Order: sequence, then structure tokens, then C-alpha cells
Amino acid sequence: MDHARIIRTVLGVTAAYLIALGAWLGWIVPLTPPGTVPLQVITLVGLFGTFLGLGMLLAQRPTRADRKLRRHGLEGWANIEAVHPLQRTDHCTEITELDLELVVPGSETYYGSIVFDVEPVVKPRITVGGTLSIRVDPTNRDRIMLCL
Repeated sequence: MDHARIIRTVLGVTAAYLIALGAWLGWIVPLTPPGTVPLQVITLVGLFGTFLGLGMLLAQRPTRADRKLRRHGLEGWANIEAVHPLQRTDHCTEITELDLELVVPGSETYYGSIVFDVEPVVKPRITVGGTLSIRVDPTNRDRIMLCL
């Protein structure tokens, strides 16, 4: 989860809501029939929740660069040579450094390491000698994406 994108989304939606609330209080409330203000408040709160949820949903999408790499990256595989757990996180995952032998058909084999947030569901696949599917940026071989 990209916490920075989530925070920016929450702040943006909240700022837009406060602007809409100010406009509603200043211009719309005096023009509405009596007795309809509670329904309008409920509608405004509901719209705030809806836009906040949609914004957070869109903020969780992979970045444009990651989507482009997934679409246009070169397919290959990585053989895991070493696994170095670095630290446990507070959300049941483990930050782990993987030493990899990277193989992309049509080019020579090269070696690299990545730091990866290993979830419990994929931990059995992250073992020494295991093979993972990867995508490699054709213009920058140092930029890889694990496809789990």
C-alpha cells in the first residue's frame, strides 16, 4: 500500500469537501425550503464518504510506470540465490533482501538484489533455489518487477 498516495487522496477529498461545504452553507442553504437541511447534510456526508472511498480505491492502483512495465516489460525469470530477512513490519510482512540471478531470453544472465516486502501468502515461494517470474524494463535492466 502506498501510504503517501492514500494521504494525498484523503487530504484532497477533504479539501474539496470543505470547499463544497462552505459553498453550500454560504449560497445554497439560504435558498432552500425549510425542513430540507437535514436531508442535504446526509447527502453531503454520503457524497464525502463515496468520493473518499473511490479516491482511496484509485490511489491503491499501481503507478503508471509499474503498469507500463507490466505491459511492455521483457518477460524473464529470476533464480533466488540468497534470502536475507531484514526486519518484520507491523502488518505481518517481512522486509527481505533477495539475491537473484536474472535471466531474460535474448540477453546474457546478470545478477542483482532487490528489497521486497514478503507477505505470508507468498513466503513459501521465496526460497533459495526457487524461480520467480519477472518483468524487466527494456531501457533500464536494473528496473525489475516480480510477478507473483
